[in-house]
Amino acid sequence: MQNFNYNIPTKIFFGKGQIEQLGSNLKDISKNVLLVYGGGSIKKNGLYDKVVSQLESAGIEWKELSGVEPNPKIESVREGIKICRENGIGAVLAVGGGSTIDCAKIIASGTCYDGDPWEQVVDSNKITKALPVVSVLTLSATGSEMDGFAVISDMEKNEKWGTGNDVTKPVFSILDPEYTYTVSARQTAAGTADIMSHTFENYFNQEKGAYLQARFCEGILKTCIKYAPVAVKTPDNYEARANLMWASSMAINGVCSYGENTAWAVHPMEHELSAFYDITHGVGLAILTPYWMEYVLNEDTVWKFVEYGKNVWNIQDGSDMEIAKKAIDRTKEFFASIGLPSTLSEININNEHFDIMAQKAADCGLKFGFIPLDKNDVKKIFEMAL
Repeated sequence: MQNFNYNIPTKIFFGKGQIEQLGSNLKDISKNVLLVYGGGSIKKNGLYDKVVSQLESAGIEWKELSGVEPNPKIESVREGIKICRENGIGAVLAVGGGSTIDCAKIIASGTCYDGDPWEQVVDSNKITKALPVVSVLTLSATGSEMDGFAVISDMEKNEKWGTGNDVTKPVFSILDPEYTYTVSARQTAAGTADIMSHTFENYFNQEKGAYLQARFCEGILKTCIKYAPVAVKTPDNYEARANLMWASSMAINGVCSYGENTAWAVHPMEHELSAFYDITHGVGLAILTPYWMEYVLNEDTVWKFVEYGKNVWNIQDGSDMEIAKKAIDRTKEFFASIGLPSTLSEININNEHFDIMAQKAADCGLKFGFIPLDKNDVKKIFEMAL
């Protein structure tokens, strides 16, 4: 296991009714906030009214930025920064899923930056200061409620990049599983694929001494496999929603990756799908992940797939390569069982942009991954997924 510095500063209020913690804790941070949210779902389920009640009771003034997109766009970030600067905003409150929280983070950092916020998206070193960020989570998926990362798109350029810094980690986040009851079956499935992909990206690495981190990852994967089908079929099952929500946070808050060299592969590839086709992130991850697994499986990597097959899927019989291949098949079958597509053609994606998509993905550090990948490797994986 390698040296690491542990830092997860976000305070978590987890469970039923924890929205009651919002006003009293937020007023200590700022009395003037920007409320950021997406579509109308938080108004339909009553969460918006509860948030407003908390702000009013705490004497907090606020402005609003609504309509944040599922793949948050740089235009929304710019609009949020404008509101913050014109109104002397002191903190950003995101109410929604990962896209809303991601948007809020770059609004928070961009408000403290003299240049255009897209510069911070393409170069995270330009993020040095940010307004405090607070989140109320409504979707178990990205883990943005407990990390410093954000993914922002510029659809005019067909670009989608991840960025972030410790200063954009939320000060506190409210995680009430009941606010995910109204999430659709498809979004629940896609969110689960995102959680599992975060875990896979940390799990599949060459560090053999990080035993505990690997077991953490396996626990998160088994949790998703157990509870996603329950949440899809019974959306108001609190136990299922609670376990998925906590899995979302733990998959990407650093616990699974400290002490290892982890260079993500599937996420950069999927970001290109989203940048060109604006698809749901988790859907793209569910499609690409099994094909990436098939492509990187060889005699040098089989040991890790055997761990995965035995410890997550309880596949005990067969040769090492047989166990590995069965585990990959089970992964693909699981995603299909919760209603996610298995090929790019099912979501109307063809090979038109594969060359440029593969190059841009490869430029995101894929040569440092579980196994090194270049443009040609990425293009072959895209082609396998058709």
